[in-house]
Amino acid sequence: MKEPRVLPLEGIHNFRDYGGYPVAGGGRLKRGILWRSGQHVDATGPDLEALDRLALAHVIDLRGESERRNAPCRRAPGFAAEVHCYDGETANLAPHLEAAGGALDVEEAHRAMEQVYRNLPGRAPVLWVMRRYFAVLAKGEGASLVHCLAGKDRTGMSVALLHHALGVHWDDAMEDFLLTNTAGNIEARIAAGSAALRARFGGVSDETIRVLMGVDARYLHAMREAVEAAHGSLDAFLEDVLGVTAKTREALRLHLVEA
Repeated sequence: MKEPRVLPLEGIHNFRDYGGYPVAGGGRLKRGILWRSGQHVDATGPDLEALDRLALAHVIDLRGESERRNAPCRRAPGFAAEVHCYDGETANLAPHLEAAGGALDVEEAHRAMEQVYRNLPGRAPVLWVMRRYFAVLAKGEGASLVHCLAGKDRTGMSVALLHHALGVHWDDAMEDFLLTNTAGNIEARIAAGSAALRARFGGVSDETIRVLMGVDARYLHAMREAVEAAHGSLDAFLEDVLGVTAKTREALRLHLVEA
């Protein structure tokens, strides 16, 4: 039986393994060392015990300073992972909250989220953390976790670009991206998101909140189109902006791909 990809936790949403996908040239990503999730402020005791068992060496936190201050990650007493984050703001608001500012209905919410994804590859603070993400993983020092607030937008872009750098097919990268819509306790995650959205923006409809708290293939395509328009290709963006050279890719494959 295939090992489940989603780690069912009580207070940490969207926690899952994004390894295991086949890569061009043979082999597949290792399982059990590449993890992604949302924030950890509501982590329970059993959640922290489960994280301890993952033996994380690195945590890449894509949130900005105010997000970390308002929703500090809970840590187990023996937590020893190195945490990488930006000393400042990576976004004025989490992307789904930003999109909510102009989203009056479902279609407007979709359009707002697409625009957010077009803008994400140009946000210098986010790119700073992403450069750390690739550099840390290229060291091969053990299991890692990358996360943001909801674990779907900044995290989704970062994971999709890592998948591309390692030779994961775009369809598989998209499959992983879309798992946000089914991973874990969806209703609890939407309920948590709706509280924050309505506290800030008032009477947002249930249908619009579901759009803002989920993902759609259009969003990742919008990110890719923006990158290709500005840089020519994802590969050029990876090398020129994120510092993912041929040597870096070789190191990533060495540590993250198995036969």
